[in-house]
Amino acid sequence: MDRKIEKKTWNSKRILMIVGVTALILLIGSSIYFTSGKSKLDVDTERITISTITKGPFQEFIPVNGVVMPLTTIFLDATEGGLVEEKYVEDGAMLKKGDPILKLSNVDEELNLATQESGVFAEQTQMQISHNNAQQNTITKLNSMADVDNAFKEAERVYKLDKSLYDQKAIGLQEYQSAKNMYDYQLNRRKLAIQILKQDTTLIKQQDEQAKEHYAQMKAALSLMQKKVAGLTLRAPIDGQLTSMDAEVGQNKNKGEHLGQIDVQSGFKVRVDIDEHYLSRIYTGLKGDFSFADKTYNLVIKKVYTQVKSTGSFQVDMQFVGTVPKGIRKGQTLQVRLALSDQTQAVLVPKGGFYQQTGGNWIFKVSEDGKRAYKVDIQLGRQSPDYYVVTEGLNPGDKVITSSYETYGDIQELVLKK
Repeated sequence: MDRKIEKKTWNSKRILMIVGVTALILLIGSSIYFTSGKSKLDVDTERITISTITKGPFQEFIPVNGVVMPLTTIFLDATEGGLVEEKYVEDGAMLKKGDPILKLSNVDEELNLATQESGVFAEQTQMQISHNNAQQNTITKLNSMADVDNAFKEAERVYKLDKSLYDQKAIGLQEYQSAKNMYDYQLNRRKLAIQILKQDTTLIKQQDEQAKEHYAQMKAALSLMQKKVAGLTLRAPIDGQLTSMDAEVGQNKNKGEHLGQIDVQSGFKVRVDIDEHYLSRIYTGLKGDFSFADKTYNLVIKKVYTQVKSTGSFQVDMQFVGTVPKGIRKGQTLQVRLALSDQTQAVLVPKGGFYQQTGGNWIFKVSEDGKRAYKVDIQLGRQSPDYYVVTEGLNPGDKVITSSYETYGDIQELVLKK
């Protein structure tokens, strides 16, 4: 008789399958568990820079280069063109005001001066002749006036006498009328002579004034021409040192061409180039300092040239505050620390290579036991060549890694090994 065989629920095949699936789940789970944690990297402390966050005085400044220049420079340009005929001094000479430097030759200007002088002399001669003629004419008219006046007086005397006789019936009407006619004629003649003499005097005065005015204009033109010719001899406008002399005997110089300059020896200033990025933050009164011969000297901005050059920079003039360094020379280059703010207290982190990878948004902070470092978010503000100002994320006394993070990739935690 056949017997029913019951099927086993837990056979070896099923057990092996369950064990295999369980092992696979455990493997995947452990993989997820271990990979989901923070990635770590062992770092040798001798190959990194660990800095301490401090709180101290901070002043935002930028390093700039400045060139020492004379406090005052007078540029020498050719007021008139010409050929360099003679040089009286050489480049670098110390000059007094009025000392001759060089002489230019300009034949056209010299001929114009001679012509102008001749014209003035001829005008002066003609004016003298006209004045003499006017005086002679006046004398003639005065003599004529004297004759007219005398004739009038005689006619007046006869008229008054005949009138008296006529009133006494001593003479007839015809004789009296003749005397009266002569009197009226001489009276009108005298009035006309007086009017002519007055007009003549006024005319002569006007002509004399016009002649003098014309002569004065010619004299002024001559003076300008003499000044132009005198300008062919270049002279020192002020006491100082002749520099940048650019002229040799035989050279032809055009009007307005630069010939040299006079550097006044009363002091120095520093001409500084600044990146155009800082243009809106630069103004007169900002201060700076530099080191020279193991001492620190102070400067202050006195003038800002706002025009940006093709190099992407603009210039300022800085003057010394207090003592001027002994031994400083024109053309010397100085490394100036230009302050952009007043000194304040701030939390500071030293500058380092970390900024290139983090942009100042985070940093590796060292744990208290010094065995590891982990990422923390931070915020940085103003900066100087040595420090960033920490506005959030770190406190004084914290230690951070400020060297480059270039090889760390996405590492979240550093294990510090000595």
